[in-house]
Amino acid sequence: MRVSNVTVRRRLVWLLVGGLLVYTTLLFRLGYLQLYQSPWLLGKAEDLWSRDIPIEPKRGRIYDRHGRLLAQNVSAPSVLAVPAQVRDPAETARKLAAVLGMREEKVYRLITKRQLMVRIQPEGRKISQEKAEAVRALRLPGIIVAEDSRRYYPRGAFAAHVLGFVGIDNQGLAGVEKVYDERLRGVPGYVSFYADAKGGAIPNERQRYTPAKDGQDLVLTIDATIQAILERELEHAQMTYQAENVIGVAMDPKTGEILAMASMPDFDPGRYAQYPVEVVNRNMPIWRQYEPGSTFKIITLAAALEEGVVRLDETFNDPGYATVAGVRLRCWRRGGHGHQTFWEVVENSCNPGFVELGERLGKERLYRYIRTFGFGDRTGVDLVGEQRGQLFSLERMGPVELATTAFGQGVSVTPIQQVAAVSAAINGGKLMRPHIAKAWRDPQTGKVVEEVKPQVVQQVISPETSKLVREALERVVANGTGRNAYIDGYRVGGKTGTAQKPAPGGGYLPNEHIVSFIGFAPADDPQVVVYVAVDNPQGIQFGGVVAAPIVRNILDETLRYLEVTPRKEQLERKFRYGDEKLVPVPNLVGESIDELRRSYYTFRLDVEGSGTTVLYQSPQPGVKVRPGAVIRLYLGPGGQGASQPKPDDNPPAVH
Repeated sequence: MRVSNVTVRRRLVWLLVGGLLVYTTLLFRLGYLQLYQSPWLLGKAEDLWSRDIPIEPKRGRIYDRHGRLLAQNVSAPSVLAVPAQVRDPAETARKLAAVLGMREEKVYRLITKRQLMVRIQPEGRKISQEKAEAVRALRLPGIIVAEDSRRYYPRGAFAAHVLGFVGIDNQGLAGVEKVYDERLRGVPGYVSFYADAKGGAIPNERQRYTPAKDGQDLVLTIDATIQAILERELEHAQMTYQAENVIGVAMDPKTGEILAMASMPDFDPGRYAQYPVEVVNRNMPIWRQYEPGSTFKIITLAAALEEGVVRLDETFNDPGYATVAGVRLRCWRRGGHGHQTFWEVVENSCNPGFVELGERLGKERLYRYIRTFGFGDRTGVDLVGEQRGQLFSLERMGPVELATTAFGQGVSVTPIQQVAAVSAAINGGKLMRPHIAKAWRDPQTGKVVEEVKPQVVQQVISPETSKLVREALERVVANGTGRNAYIDGYRVGGKTGTAQKPAPGGGYLPNEHIVSFIGFAPADDPQVVVYVAVDNPQGIQFGGVVAAPIVRNILDETLRYLEVTPRKEQLERKFRYGDEKLVPVPNLVGESIDELRRSYYTFRLDVEGSGTTVLYQSPQPGVKVRPGAVIRLYLGPGGQGASQPKPDDNPPAVH
């Protein structure tokens, strides 16, 4: 078939139009890619070419409330490899293994991986400066020594459960290190360079540096001096009584700031892997749940006073037991206390008297106050692993459960719950949220960037009721079961606790108790509340005998350290048969320690520091103590004009 010229021309025109459309489309597409997508494409290309050497940020330091260092970082470089840049893998493996103490086969396997970058680990992670310099001196192609750091705790086991610890990748694993990991860790930086498809560095391309952003510094509510006092007393108690655990907390009852927190046994957070998991992962003051015993009576007392179901001057007869729904609940004192006022019911920690208070309140009101004081819920303290405790449900609380709950049996609570609740009972009625973080600081300037304010959870009782509770608990220390916590010159209030340990299959373990004491001072204006619990002490198992003297020692030294003014008026301590009379402490400042050791004194000497002359003593001269009490002496060089610094200016680590 013959094609006409017109048809040919028409086809050529359509072909030309089609070609122009294709050309125009390609032109527009090219322009779009060049003008609009160029930055995106360039970024994609750079991602393919770029190799990053990480720069770890410096983890934020941790301080006590007065700026004393508790956790910091020390340089610990790490070894990296870029496999594509390693020229002689066998020789590189041989030399690197010799410096790092590794097997050559392991190093060879790492540096020949088909990866852009590998870590020589674990032996090449966070190494010493000496090893780092030795690796650099080898000048091995493809081997890089990157700046890195490891966590260092200058005081060893000091405040271990509060601080927690950090893993090899700079991640917080426990304590405040974990709670505030994101803010402490910071943001990593890196050094970038361009490499070809095989990983080799592209010549004449300069490196890019993106600095790391260091983590913020954390200031705790912990006071290192009070922490040292607490830990020393807990450690001494564990050795003296061969206890399974010893737990202690000191808190400002007005703010909820935790001044000290510890439990024994403890551990060194810098070597946490060498300790049992149950020791390093359980912060006992917030994790341990147990029946509180008589310290829980403070809540029953506060509720009864607030509801007006009792007057402390009315009388009550204790025959030695209370019968509830056919069950006989005995008093700890065989034969009972007889006729007594409710002031004396509290002083004597009389179980039948508190059963009476529980019955007057009724289960609905008592249960409401228990929950209002924070039991059955976490306090919200900023630490890892806090437990809720366990309460009877209101539906399951019969007459017997009501009675036992009123004197602290059958319910489980944590130490931090007890400290928070008792603080509310004595501070004017405000339940405060306990907290451990006080402020955040800029790591470069040291300026405060955020301050943690005290937080009131709720008002649980009136200030008037709180005042009555303080007065009743002061009488416990002066006249009752807490007499071993009495401090001459300071008004101390408190309550003993002796609780049986439940058996796994039900009932209670024979001759196994958790004994405790919670005390506060001064009773007219509480500045500090201290709780100590001793788990299964060997020998005598009464809170007033074991735990009260420990709290007394902690309170005594803490009040003097805080320079709390002694009270001129306080209740006289009621002496009973077997009590020891108080004797004044002599002035030992300026005396030779050798002479003192050869002399006879009715108390024990606890010596710290180096030197031959006593520069400072605690308690101060003239303070009345029991015979056999510990007098702490701080030594220094002798001679005229020797200064007498307070030991808390630079508190010694307890380990």
